[in-house]
Amino acid sequence: MLISTLLVSRQAIAEFEMTLNITRLATTADDFDARLDDLLAWDTREDADVVRIVREIIESVRSQGDAAVIRLTAELDGVACASVAELELTPADFQRAYQAIPGVERDALNHAAQRIRDFHERQRAADWSFEDALGNRLGQRITPLARVGLYVPGGQATYPSTALMTAIPAKVAGVPEVIMVTPTPAGEASPLLLAAAHVAGIDRAFRIGGAQAVAALAYGTPSIPRVDKIVGPGGAFVAAAKRLVFGQVGIDLIAGPSEVLVIADGSTPVDWVVMDLFSQAEHDAAAQALLVTPDAAYLDAVADTMQRLLPARSREALIRQSLNDRGALILTRDLAEAFVVANRIAPEHLELAIAEPADHLSQVHHAGAIFLGPHSGEVMGDYAAGPSHVLPTYGTARFSSPLGVYDFEKRSSVIELSAKGVQPLAQTAATLARGEGFEAHARAAELRLKDIDHNL
Repeated sequence: MLISTLLVSRQAIAEFEMTLNITRLATTADDFDARLDDLLAWDTREDADVVRIVREIIESVRSQGDAAVIRLTAELDGVACASVAELELTPADFQRAYQAIPGVERDALNHAAQRIRDFHERQRAADWSFEDALGNRLGQRITPLARVGLYVPGGQATYPSTALMTAIPAKVAGVPEVIMVTPTPAGEASPLLLAAAHVAGIDRAFRIGGAQAVAALAYGTPSIPRVDKIVGPGGAFVAAAKRLVFGQVGIDLIAGPSEVLVIADGSTPVDWVVMDLFSQAEHDAAAQALLVTPDAAYLDAVADTMQRLLPARSREALIRQSLNDRGALILTRDLAEAFVVANRIAPEHLELAIAEPADHLSQVHHAGAIFLGPHSGEVMGDYAAGPSHVLPTYGTARFSSPLGVYDFEKRSSVIELSAKGVQPLAQTAATLARGEGFEAHARAAELRLKDIDHNL
């Protein structure tokens, strides 16, 4: 009897684990705010053990250089080598891979790359200057970074799209040298990724990943050059490493799990929306897929369709876990309230699966990328629409922007003052400098004045 009870219990647990139990919320519920906060919670403070390990890795790379990179790549990725040179990939490797992949893949890479390039060409900034009423010339000079590092994940999957989305904006900005790092736990880099590197114009690459790759780019080793900025997504160890080396090197952002929020009014086919939610959930268990709508019947139809379509997905278990742990179907009072909820969440990707979406664009205040209308599925932004898919996550769209050409440019102020034009500025500067207690500052300004005692 005990054995049969145990078997039934195990079967019940297994069936529960195979069931899709996505959270359902309603803004009319008294506990809505608390439940939404719990759902959105994702601890961005790295685990203390992760930070400790990353600090040790960074210090090892700083002090031991190539030797540390070789040791850590063998220990953590299972890739043994005698020198970093064995881990390096060159443009010749990229070109061979490009020629070897199927023609349909080459065409897809080139099509996506051209669209990404066309979009980012429009982001380029130009130098500017003007002459003020005093005859002084003031302006701004734009120059590209000298060398940047791209982190392209390679653990659970390979991401040739990320190579395109990070390298092309850098090249459009005029960065002379772009270096890619990517882990290869299986020992070999993806041919499609190498082909993407060829299409994107990446100059060098190394088959290394994790915190050791970030440290090598930030501080340099005898074989891996130091870069000015590191961009691209990664897991917890990469995020912690980027945070710790910031200041020594520039970074784009600290990326969290991928997110999509779909606002629907019931006019978009249900299976389209379901698959858009699935496409985010299949990234990893921490990814978040949310549907917000005032249409209760549509919400029910989405839930039913999820149950029907999920078993056929190749990443079924991962999608289920993501949706059960962090997904939600949210019912609002009306469409206007759906935008209030979306702005509160400030999602990485926001789909407006509604009629006349452009009429509602002014209601969106916080989102990394906004997809207007039923045909603008988020997947298009991942691969081929044009804007970079490296976007702010976990509510940081409130103050951060997508990766773009501007991330690979520096701005220098240019100041050219004339003998006449400096006079009123020098007097103002001297007065303010003395008010701050800086006498030498004041004298440096006054020496530019006419008709004063120049005796120091």
